Amino acid sequence: MLSIENLEKELKTENLQNLYLLYGEELFLLETSLKKIKNLFGEAIKGINYITIDETNYNELIANIETPSFGYEKKLIIARNTGLLKKDGKRKNAELVKIREKLEKYIKENIEQIKQSVILVFIEEDADNKQELYKIIENLGVVCKFDYQKPIQIEKRIQAICKGYQVEIDSNTMRYFIECCGTSMQDLINEIRKLIEYVGKDGKIKKQDIDELSIKKLESVIFDLTDSLGKKEIAKSLQVLKNLIYSKEPIQKILITLYNHFKKLYFVELSLKYNKDIISTLNLKPNQTFLVNKYKMQAKYFKETELKNILQDLRNLDYKYKIGQIDLQIGLETILCKYCS
Repeated sequence: MLSIENLEKELKTENLQNLYLLYGEELFLLETSLKKIKNLFGEAIKGINYITIDETNYNELIANIETPSFGYEKKLIIARNTGLLKKDGKRKNAELVKIREKLEKYIKENIEQIKQSVILVFIEEDADNKQELYKIIENLGVVCKFDYQKPIQIEKRIQAICKGYQVEIDSNTMRYFIECCGTSMQDLINEIRKLIEYVGKDGKIKKQDIDELSIKKLESVIFDLTDSLGKKEIAKSLQVLKNLIYSKEPIQKILITLYNHFKKLYFVELSLKYNKDIISTLNLKPNQTFLVNKYKMQAKYFKETELKNILQDLRNLDYKYKIGQIDLQIGLETILCKYCS
């Protein structure tokens, strides 16, 4: 399997392989690599030397590989979310399994013909690396999994963008930027471009600029709200809640996110108490491990019994709201006031 960075380096050399499998959660980087493949391929005329395959016509894939691209040296085939590389569920799709087996045999027996006439790219949300088709592509072509980037990888990419526009951002501000805006490259690039435009050439991005201009993720705002709650700053806690509602964040989503956040703080408290690993307890992904210290710091604001009571109060509020006994915003404000007193 090729790493994202190595795939990007290979594409920069303008070296195109004939068989690709690109899959994973980090869709921005995946689509960027796919765009580079398309650009390197050159002129693409749909139906002639450019074919798209999906779950509705995957049974036509072999026929399209075999059909000449009249007037062109090669054909580009993008097979997106066909299901051919997904793990089979309990109820197997008999037709899909049959086509997959046929495709496995066809690629193995005709790889030289494919190299001469076709560039075949599979795009999937997820792929089963135990499948024979996966192994064939990995052996004869390129497989790259696009996981969400780790903070250190994100920092390098954002720094490179800032450097390209001659804008400065220091390490602490960069970490704050990622904490506020999340780890999706698409979101981060949208936000950093906005900040670059604001500070201009030879400018420096500051924490204040991020607070004033960036769209913070709900999870990041919940961290701010919890900080205020832990410090018993009632006015600030209520203002954060009102700002969320004013920005048209659904009140039910705020309740759920707040509940999940306090549940994590409760688990952190128990992990510290019983000397358990916080990353595995919270089931954090590699791109989320930087949050451990923030969770630990916030957990110190509350006793174990307080966290249990907050969780119970939020559950009770959800129940009373659903049976029409209380307005959700009033209920949340009441809970915040209770634990700020």
